[in-house]
Amino acid sequence: MSTTPEENKRLVRRIREEVEDQGDLDAIDEIFAENVVTHTPMGELHGPEAIRELYESESKGFANSTETIHSVIAEGDTVAMRLTESGVHDSEFMGIEPTGRQFEVQTMAFFRIADGKIAEWWMQPDTFGFMQQLGVTAADLEAAVPANDD
Repeated sequence: MSTTPEENKRLVRRIREEVEDQGDLDAIDEIFAENVVTHTPMGELHGPEAIRELYESESKGFANSTETIHSVIAEGDTVAMRLTESGVHDSEFMGIEPTGRQFEVQTMAFFRIADGKIAEWWMQPDTFGFMQQLGVTAADLEAAVPANDD
């Protein structure tokens, strides 16, 4: 099933409109392929359930965050998006206690669409700038995230 670039852009926008704005986590199964791979600065996530857990964690750590989409470009099976997320770190997130600080982070995201669903998602937020705004240090991160001694 081939989709047009416009259909692909609409599919990607559903993440913000339905999952983030409306809190409809069931839409994740309609938007993402069963074997979706999400590439993040913290590692890879596999499957829609991992994406659901990511959104549940973010909604708890940043209850009033908002996203502004600045541009969405599609070509073939690829969609690129530039956005800004802002809010307040008001609950524990990834083992980091709430700082109460405001943040505004720029993010680039790329999506590969296959058979009418998102098959791959690359997230590239300004993680360093985000942590700086929260006042989180390398030592804070080491204490919050256990080392992988593999």
